[in-house]
Amino acid sequence: MARWLSAILTASAIAVGYAQRPPARGPAPPPRTAFDVIEKTIPELQDAMARGELTSKDLVAAYLARIGAYDHSGPALNAFITVNARALEAADALDRERAATGARGPLHGIPIAVKDNFETADMPTTGGSIALAGFMPGRDAFQVQKLREAGAVIIGKTNLHELAAGITSISSLGGQTRNPYDLARNPGGSSGGTGAAVAASFAAGGMGSDTCGSIRIPSANNNLVGLRGTLGLSSRRGIIPLSHTQDIGGPLARSVADLAIMLDVTVGPDEGDPLTASAKGRVPPSYRDALKADALRDVRIGALKNLFGAAPVDNEVNTLVRKALDAMKAAGAQIEDVTIPGLDELLRGSSLINAEFKFDLIDYLSPFENAPVRSLGDILDRGEYDKALENMFRARNRPESRESDEARRARIKRAAVRDLVLAAMEELKLDALAYPPLARKAAIVGEPQGGGANCQLSASSGMPAISMPAGFTDDGVPVGIELLGRDWSEPRLLAAAYAYEQATRLRRPPSTTPALVDGKPPALRTVVVSAGPVRTTFVFDVTTRRVKYDVMTMAGADSAIAAAVHRATESANGPVVFRLLDGMGRPVPGDTTLGSMDAAAFERGKLYLEVIAKSGVRQRSEIKN
Repeated sequence: MARWLSAILTASAIAVGYAQRPPARGPAPPPRTAFDVIEKTIPELQDAMARGELTSKDLVAAYLARIGAYDHSGPALNAFITVNARALEAADALDRERAATGARGPLHGIPIAVKDNFETADMPTTGGSIALAGFMPGRDAFQVQKLREAGAVIIGKTNLHELAAGITSISSLGGQTRNPYDLARNPGGSSGGTGAAVAASFAAGGMGSDTCGSIRIPSANNNLVGLRGTLGLSSRRGIIPLSHTQDIGGPLARSVADLAIMLDVTVGPDEGDPLTASAKGRVPPSYRDALKADALRDVRIGALKNLFGAAPVDNEVNTLVRKALDAMKAAGAQIEDVTIPGLDELLRGSSLINAEFKFDLIDYLSPFENAPVRSLGDILDRGEYDKALENMFRARNRPESRESDEARRARIKRAAVRDLVLAAMEELKLDALAYPPLARKAAIVGEPQGGGANCQLSASSGMPAISMPAGFTDDGVPVGIELLGRDWSEPRLLAAAYAYEQATRLRRPPSTTPALVDGKPPALRTVVVSAGPVRTTFVFDVTTRRVKYDVMTMAGADSAIAAAVHRATESANGPVVFRLLDGMGRPVPGDTTLGSMDAAAFERGKLYLEVIAKSGVRQRSEIKN
């Protein structure tokens, strides 16, 4: 009990503005069962609650324990800005309602994470900006309201690229979110906190917003599925704006079925967002009805060569996307390469973010008397922004008029992009276009992210696009593939994504956030290995991929002069991962962080210790954990 309570208190204590909200009543109870939430789908969780194997309160407690163990500790993903201090209370109320009148639907009692630019009545809404720390709008965003009406539990608010302004998810309030598949890399953005949280099973699903690629890029970088819908499909009311012309909100999930379940309750007309009037009559009774395993049969897909990277560094992403297209072809799709002349030039300069952000933020903040700032200019004057955002924010604060020449040119280009793409699809009889959401894999934290311009196609055309897993690079980094369709073709896109998912099964969880053991992360693993005159003790932390090692040598006629840990390959012998002796027989004790490939090799017993003696004799021992 003490261990579990400690995990819950750790999770609650990281909530920004926690002191402004009363604490949950009483101590948090441990889950009643050993039910493992990792990778569980929403239907699986709902079925378990229907059978009485666990309650929503148990479920929330299990996710909170994982957040407490892995979000600010262990791998320290830093996915959340605020954890909902009343999540257990909300779950308990939903459990009582289930017992009395039954479940409201498939989201009853299901924990969902929400990006911290969606308004929530019970938690601060900050956009990741320290300038908005503690800001309470006092209401729920339309999509949050719909989730709560469907019975979802909002488990917390996730980090994002500050004010949704970029694609690597760093903010002055939330810091840098890390990719759970490779802790040295970014999770994509701007919905990177949601992407990392869903990938790490901190919630059953999550909500993000997409102004260019902010749902699709984190989906690609976290081995998830994410949909940017047709403009007008989903209400933007209550989402801090970046560009009112391009903004849309929507879900990220581990499976297409989960994505469809979340879409069912969050899309459709909203009087508070006039753009959604166009959704009337275009939303099906349920998107789940479209999910058929043979849905790729005879679908015509154009591989859009314009958006495949041309630099050598882009080859690993291109290769995986091509393999994904081959899998679609094997499932019945017709694939052909397509180049749309003139598209590249039209996409450049078609974004309205720079032209609209300054003015949209002023409009958003103006009704709130309690808003701590009134404009982007206020934020800059106070210095309340992350240094990584300074140049971008200053550039976006420069326009003096909403109707600038830049904005007029962008609108002309947007219309031309849409006409050109639709004409090409019509001429070639294509159902969808395919390309990488990000032409280059996730960058190392702190380095610029290349290949992000692909996001503009959907954002400029207004046409829907879905991102799906395409596989992993050799060093374990997830890569995605995106399908773009005509307006209101979400059912067809979801159907194609589902058929592809069933044929490939490319989803796998990150190794840095494994199942908890008695409410705690797995214990450190200690392995002692001897090879000739060298004895080494290795201590491995699976959650951080950190390995500490202590080396002992024995003197003798043929003493060791060099020793190293290698990774075995198909030919048995493989490269040095790290050294243990310095070439003169001196031990090099210390620690190192293993990359994804080497950590996986350790897990499979594919690392080995090789020792070289003065005589040149080599001795080898496998490192079996």
